[in-house]
Amino acid sequence: MPSQPILRVAVVGAGAFGRNHLRVYRELQNAGLPVALAAVVESNPQLAAAAAEQWRVPAFYSVEQLAETDLQIDAASVCVPTFAHYDVAVKLLQQGIDVLIEKPIASTTDQADRLIEAAQQGGRILQVGHLERFNPAVAAIQPYLNGPMFFEAHRLSVFTPRALDVDVVLDLMIHDLDIVLKLAASPVREVRAVGLPILSKKVDIANVRLEFDSGCVANFTASRVSTELVRKLRFFQPHQYVSIDYARKDLLIIDVAGGAIPTAPAEGQAAKSPALQFTKPPIQPGEPLRLEIEAFLHSVRTRTTPQVSGSDGRAALALALQINAAIANHATHAGLDRFQDSFLDRFQT
Repeated sequence: MPSQPILRVAVVGAGAFGRNHLRVYRELQNAGLPVALAAVVESNPQLAAAAAEQWRVPAFYSVEQLAETDLQIDAASVCVPTFAHYDVAVKLLQQGIDVLIEKPIASTTDQADRLIEAAQQGGRILQVGHLERFNPAVAAIQPYLNGPMFFEAHRLSVFTPRALDVDVVLDLMIHDLDIVLKLAASPVREVRAVGLPILSKKVDIANVRLEFDSGCVANFTASRVSTELVRKLRFFQPHQYVSIDYARKDLLIIDVAGGAIPTAPAEGQAAKSPALQFTKPPIQPGEPLRLEIEAFLHSVRTRTTPQVSGSDGRAALALALQINAAIANHATHAGLDRFQDSFLDRFQT
């Protein structure tokens, strides 16, 4: 088998997300795969210098500066704050570089559309970093899908000063929105939502109810001011209950054998419950980020549509923005602005 050419990659953004992308690319390189970490782009001079020293690659302060060099770059991860996603990604695409962009794809659907168009016009790969798509537990559920009709998603985390340029819907809930959109496979018909800012100026906790054209219903709760870490998705489909624990990469399926229905007992007899069968399908171990990056590099090599395409990223973004509009409408209707102001006043004093 002929050897494959080495893909030279850059990581744009050396913050929390970028450092993980840098690590994985170097791990793949050290494992002998045909990929080479070739550059880091970071506007913060201290972060740029630290990344250059740690990963032994040249550092640049902008994608424009990178383009002015003779350094060949085939693909790049975009790990900058959300507000900069479009500006960075579109320049890379126009330079002929394939792009893996962290979620959400952009700040607006118009920006997302222009990124998709730029990728199509240039024949470039555009993948969106919806990480949970590559969670081994999510991959393992695919053979068991049978028309899910009710979803319950909980994603809770403790407060950190990370990603505060976006609200909790675009920061955390969007992972579950992407997964449920994929599993429900039906247009959204109705959105109901409530949310509040608690420790930041943007919504930190939100609860959402979606109804799909198929009749499927999904409830979502996301919080970044919790005292515990929870990342779970549960759903029901005919005669079956499925529980996914993203953090543990764990999957549990409970079947009602043969769709059995409990019958009323005869006089003097005990009631019989339907037979429940508990199954824990085998999970292929793997780090979701590494699996995501491997899938991206595969698309770059084969020029095939990514597992999470630009259109997938746009759909999740559009739904998240629709939810945010519903939260704003509810806040106005319920007079929550007054609650927010008084709460923040008390907290700040």
